[in-house]
Amino acid sequence: MVDKVLNLLSPKLERLANISLSTDYQHFRSNVSLKKVIVDDDSSKVWSLYDCGPKTVTSPLICLPPVSGTADVFFRLLIDLSAKGYRVISAEYPVYWTVREFVNGFSRLLDHMNLERVHVLGASLGGFLAQKFAESTYQSHRIQSLILVNSFADTSVFNHTESAVMFWMTPSALLKKLVMGSSSMITTSKDDQYIIDAIEFMSERLDTLPQPELASRLTLNCISCYVEPQRLNNIDITLLDVFDQCALSQSVREELYKLYPDARRAHLKTGGNFPYLSRWDDVIMHIVVHLRPFQNTKYSAYSDHIELATQVMADDGNGGDDDNDLHETTPTFIGDNAVAQDI
Repeated sequence: MVDKVLNLLSPKLERLANISLSTDYQHFRSNVSLKKVIVDDDSSKVWSLYDCGPKTVTSPLICLPPVSGTADVFFRLLIDLSAKGYRVISAEYPVYWTVREFVNGFSRLLDHMNLERVHVLGASLGGFLAQKFAESTYQSHRIQSLILVNSFADTSVFNHTESAVMFWMTPSALLKKLVMGSSSMITTSKDDQYIIDAIEFMSERLDTLPQPELASRLTLNCISCYVEPQRLNNIDITLLDVFDQCALSQSVREELYKLYPDARRAHLKTGGNFPYLSRWDDVIMHIVVHLRPFQNTKYSAYSDHIELATQVMADDGNGGDDDNDLHETTPTFIGDNAVAQDI
């Protein structure tokens, strides 16, 4: 089965990541700075951020990726929502081996960015971590609202609780095969090019993850842990999932519905495991609906003052469209904080 999946996702020149070769993606990478921020005492723990939209907004939407995802998997959301006037941040978390480490690190990141309360969109593992952060900070109310995309509230559903403690020493190739062989990387929608392209793009992102980063994410995804939903009663939640093939069983989704009976349900007829890539227009519509009640309040993610959706690099004489123009920043470590400086 793994070999079959690997063959499906093998890099073929004519099929290789239509998304990564698309004009939209290339323009995004050429014009939006990837910020590197260190907020922990350990300087090896680096957050990677894309920040689009009006910087005057202090309650932005922060997107957290799944196990196989990097910060750029939400590029379509960043492009379209920032153009509408929303501030959207895609945050790729560093190596954290426990939920407590993630919670503390994410809290420091919000402090570093002077963000009192935020809205969070979390995909799969990102959604689980967002719930745990909201649970852990329910007294300080750091989370204003949640959008959970194909997510879960109990890691026991993955049946890897016992082996999760060994992920830290498992070779990268085996960890990637574990992800590639999962149902998140398999589709029966052979005629849906958007879903196939989304899987290929995510498999490319997976290949870029070093062993410690992938091992830590799989550990967080599978180590025994669950959400205490009673601490999220005062948070507006939208549950966004799909009706077609998904890595999560229907029983897992039903359990999430029971945990959050008052949550808004946003269903997509199709979209697979990565609808923010395959059905981004529909996902954006549901995000706008979710954020609309906060408009004209202190915790709005929207501003009438629309800035440029992207931070355009200085013209180097080549028009800024060359693949070598990808803009990235390097972190400067200062004690237990850091500031990102462009290079």
